[in-house]
Amino acid sequence: MADLTQLDWVEQLNNDNNAVILDVRTQDEVDEGKIPNALHIDIYKGQGFIYEVDALDKSKNYYVYCKAGGRSAQACAVMNQLGFKNTYNLIGGFSQWTGDVE
Repeated sequence: MADLTQLDWVEQLNNDNNAVILDVRTQDEVDEGKIPNALHIDIYKGQGFIYEVDALDKSKNYYVYCKAGGRSAQACAVMNQLGFKNTYNLIGGFSQWTGDVE
């Protein structure tokens, strides 16, 4: 897992043709807006989160965010334990996001 500032996260993401954006916030948070093209899997689903994440393609690079960066850091750690090689945590999360929102 790597913690990246928004600038580094976006720059790396834009140059990555093997990237998946993963939003681990609650549905209520997602309803307020999300980063375009983000896949949503709520980390608060507990074991359900692990099942859903474990089914993802482990050869992809995952750019993970939550509201402030804490849950996404936890999600990256879980993903690494499940065999994901490249996970990138967005420092500051969606609350500090200044890019596009859908």
